[in-house]
Amino acid sequence: MSKVPMKQIFICGLKKDRKQILELLQMEGIVEIRDFDPEDEYFKTMDVMSQKAQFDKNSNVAEQALSVLEKYAPEEKTLLSSFEDVKDMARSEYDRYIVHVDTYIDMAASILRLEKQIQDAEDRITSIENRQAELGPWISFDLPMDFRCTELTEAFIGTVPFAADQEDLGSKLSESSEGDAELPVAVSVISSSKEMSCIFLVCLKKDVETIKERLKDINFSMPKSSTQSCIPSEEIKQLDKQKQKLRAEIQSCKEKIAAYSSAREDLKLCSDYFTMRAEKYTVLDGLPQSESTFFINGYVPAHCADVLCQRITGLYDVYIDIEEPGEDEDVPVLLTNGTLSEPIETVVESYSLPGRNEIDPSKITSIFYYIFFGMMLSDAGYGILLSLSTAYVLLKVKNIKPGMKKMMKLFFYGGISTIFWGLAFGSFFGNAVNVIATTFFNRPDIKLRPLWFEPMSEPMRFLVFAFGCGIVHLFTGLGIKFYQCVKQGDLMGAFCDSVLWFMFAGGGIVYLLTMPMVTNMLGLKLSLGSTVATVAAVVTIAGCIGVVLTGGRESRNWFKRILKGAYAAYGITGYLSDILSYSRLLALGLATGVIAQVFNQMGSMLGATWYGALIFIAIFLIGHILNIGINVLGAYVHTNRLQFVEFFGKFYDGGGKRFEPFTEKTKYFKVKEDK
Repeated sequence: MSKVPMKQIFICGLKKDRKQILELLQMEGIVEIRDFDPEDEYFKTMDVMSQKAQFDKNSNVAEQALSVLEKYAPEEKTLLSSFEDVKDMARSEYDRYIVHVDTYIDMAASILRLEKQIQDAEDRITSIENRQAELGPWISFDLPMDFRCTELTEAFIGTVPFAADQEDLGSKLSESSEGDAELPVAVSVISSSKEMSCIFLVCLKKDVETIKERLKDINFSMPKSSTQSCIPSEEIKQLDKQKQKLRAEIQSCKEKIAAYSSAREDLKLCSDYFTMRAEKYTVLDGLPQSESTFFINGYVPAHCADVLCQRITGLYDVYIDIEEPGEDEDVPVLLTNGTLSEPIETVVESYSLPGRNEIDPSKITSIFYYIFFGMMLSDAGYGILLSLSTAYVLLKVKNIKPGMKKMMKLFFYGGISTIFWGLAFGSFFGNAVNVIATTFFNRPDIKLRPLWFEPMSEPMRFLVFAFGCGIVHLFTGLGIKFYQCVKQGDLMGAFCDSVLWFMFAGGGIVYLLTMPMVTNMLGLKLSLGSTVATVAAVVTIAGCIGVVLTGGRESRNWFKRILKGAYAAYGITGYLSDILSYSRLLALGLATGVIAQVFNQMGSMLGATWYGALIFIAIFLIGHILNIGINVLGAYVHTNRLQFVEFFGKFYDGGGKRFEPFTEKTKYFKVKEDK
C-alpha cells in the first residue's frame, strides 16, 4: 500500500537563469508546479499567452501535415506498433535537429498548401460533374444554351416537371383564345422522363407575353446555368478536358506530398518541440517574477528532492527550500507498487486516487481482483491463451506504453488465475477434451477431471463458496477502515464504524449459520450448536445497539442521534445485498462453461467424418474466440464492479489529485540525457 511521500519545494532564482532552470525541471519531470501568490506588489506574472498561442499553432500545423502525409503516404506499421510508447532520443541528437525547426515548419506549411490545392481541385471537379449532369438531358440539342431570339422570333429553352408529349404540348401552347387564330408556336421535346422534360420553344415576338403566361401555368423554368455560347455536347467535352487537367493536378500534388515521406520524423520532432515550448510557457505564465528574480512553488517526490536540489544548486545560484506539506495542503498522489499489484493501480485510478489520509488499496485489491477474475472466466484453455498473448506483447514490445503495460500485466496475471480455477473446476475450452475424445476417437471415458469440483454439477456449492469469498472481501474492507481510523488517531471511529459493524454483521452471519433451515438450503453440513447461537445472538444485538447509539454521534440532540443511528442500523440490509452481489461469480463462471460446451456440441453434430472434422474446427475456433472475447470483458467489468461498489464502499472515499509533473509531454519522442 504505497503512496509516494511528497515534499513541498520552493525555488527562488535569478531571472537570467529562468529559462535554463525551467528546461532542467521539464527534462527531469519530477516536479509538479503550482501557481501561488507571494503577496508582494513587487512580484508580478508575465503575459506570455501570445507566444504560447504561436507555439500551439506551429504544433498543430506539424500535426496536420503529418495527418495529410499519412493520408497520401501511409507509414508502415506492425501489428504491435499501437502498443509502443514514444521513442527515445539523445539530447545531443535533439539539439542538432531543433536548429532546423523553422525549415520543418515551412515544410509542413508546404504540405498543407498542396492539400488545399487538392481540395480546391476536387471541389471544382464536383462542380463540373454537377454541370455535366445538368447538361446530360440536353446532349442532343444542337443550339447553344444561351440562344434566345432571331429578328422575328423569341426562343425559350428550359424544363417542365412532367413527361411531355410534343404534339400535346404544342397544341396547348398554341391554342386560340376568344376566337383568335392559333398562335404560331414550334415546340421540340429534347428529352423526357417521368420527373422532367427538356423543351425548346420558338414563337413570334408579338406573342411573347402570351406564351410566357402559358409557360408559367405549366411550371416552365429556365436552366440555372445557361450562359454558355456552345452547344451542350461541345460544352460536355470541354468540361471533360477540364476534369482531366484537374485530376492531373491532383495526382501531381499527391506525388509531391508523398515525396515528403522521408521527412516524417522531422515533422514529428517539430510537433513535439513546439508542444514542449507551449508547455513551458504555460508554466511561465503563472510564475511570479520581479525585475531580477523569479519563484517556483510545487511538489516533488521525497526520494527525489535531495538529488534535484543538489543538481540545481550545482549549476545555478538559487535558493531552494524543501519542507513537509501543511495539513491543509492539497498534496498530489503518486502510487508505487510491486509487480503483482502495480497493474491494479489502473483500476484504483479509474475509481479515484486515495485521499491524503487514506492508504493505497492496490495491494489488497490485487489479491481479490485476480481471484475473482479467474473464478469468473474459469477455463484453463482461455487462461492459457490470455496469458500467452499478453506475455507475447510484453516481451515483444520493448518500449510499451506504461498504461498499456499495466493492462497487459493485469490480464497476464488474470490469465494465470483463470488457469488455476479452470483446472480446479475441470474446464478446458469447456468440455472439449471429452467431446473430441468421444466424437473422433470413440473414447467417452476420457475427460478432464476437476481438481476440486465441477460447478455445473454442483452449482449450489459454487454459490456458497462465492458468498464466502464475498464475506471475506467485505470484512477485509471493514478491517482496512479500522486500520485507517487507528492510524489517524480516531479510536472512536475505529470502534463505532468498524468493531460494532463486525459484531453486528459478523454475529448475524454466524447466527444464521446455526439455523438448520439456512444450512440445509445452502447444502452445508454444519452444526454449530446452541451455545454458539446464543453467543452470536448476543454479539449481534450488542452490535446493533451500539450502531443505533453511535451511528448519529455527530448530532448533539439525542432524539436526532437515535433516529440517525436507527437509519444507520438499517444499513445491515446493504450487507445482505452486497453479499448477494457475489453471486455474479457463479453466474459468469457458469456462463463461460455453458457457452463453451454449446459450441463444442454444435461442432460435433456431424460426427467423425472428414467434413465433420472441418466443421468442428471452424465452429470451435469461431465460437471459442467469441466466447473468450465476451467473457474476458465481462470478467473485467464485473470484477471492477465488485471492487468499486462492495469493497471500496466499506472504507474508501478517494478524491486524491493525480501527481502531474512539469515534463516533456511529447507524442513521438522522449529526449534523454546523453550517457
